[in-house]
Amino acid sequence: MGHQHDHGSVKNLKWAFFLNFGFTLLELFGGIWTNSVAIMSDALHDMGDSLSLGLAWYLEKQSGKGPSNDYSFGRARFSLLGALITSSILIIGSGFIIIEAIERLQNPEMPNAKGMLVFAIIGILVNGIAAWKLHGGESLNEKVVSWHLLEDLLGWVAVLVASIVLMFWDFPQLDAYLSIGITVFILIHVVKSFKKTIEIFLQKVPSELNREEIKKLLETIDQVQSLHHLHIWSLEGQKHVLSVHLRLCNVYSFEDIMSVKQKAKDILGRYNFSHITIETELQDDDCSIL
Repeated sequence: MGHQHDHGSVKNLKWAFFLNFGFTLLELFGGIWTNSVAIMSDALHDMGDSLSLGLAWYLEKQSGKGPSNDYSFGRARFSLLGALITSSILIIGSGFIIIEAIERLQNPEMPNAKGMLVFAIIGILVNGIAAWKLHGGESLNEKVVSWHLLEDLLGWVAVLVASIVLMFWDFPQLDAYLSIGITVFILIHVVKSFKKTIEIFLQKVPSELNREEIKKLLETIDQVQSLHHLHIWSLEGQKHVLSVHLRLCNVYSFEDIMSVKQKAKDILGRYNFSHITIETELQDDDCSIL
């Protein structure tokens, strides 16, 4: 069942990648042909999305590979590197698009409204199909990509409306305003993703986990005198890891130690950690060099 799910995820991401990349090339041509900075801005965004989709597709295929001598946790963090690269490209590119749009506001040029209409219809169809293919996906890659494609879909709906307006109203600045609006909307979400990626790289405690709460629960175990080196981090935003040192008291046998470990695992089990390391120490143990 898990293998079938992984295969389905790879297939869906592959579909979305080729649809998005093919349409991006068409957009670049269309932006020049229609003289629309709004279409050019969305083409840049779609180029970033294509990179994300390509990386997501590749990493989804790689996810079946387990830990190795070189990557003891596996390759889960490869996806973070892809997210970091893609976010950086989109942030820099968005800056250039906003500058271009401001220049267009100062020196407005009437875009080809009929051309914009044609590309808007194609954009809605392509992004709609791609979003539908990934709708309901369970993997993190599919969910993130699905949201990006939904944003693209809404952006093309906006371009469609603008093209219709421009057919009846001589307002060349509308294209630039639309470009700025789409770019700022995208930029807000990209910056949020970039921030989250950096936090995971810096091994911040995942927002859905309360370190102090976990600490207090572990301290409720009878033979746990204290605990230290409690570390909680995430591999890639979905798979979380915990390690902790438990200092024990009133322990008289190996079975007592195993009993404490099992109680700790039972407590931590409710948090669905992907990996847990529990180190036990007796009262006279010294772990100062660890």
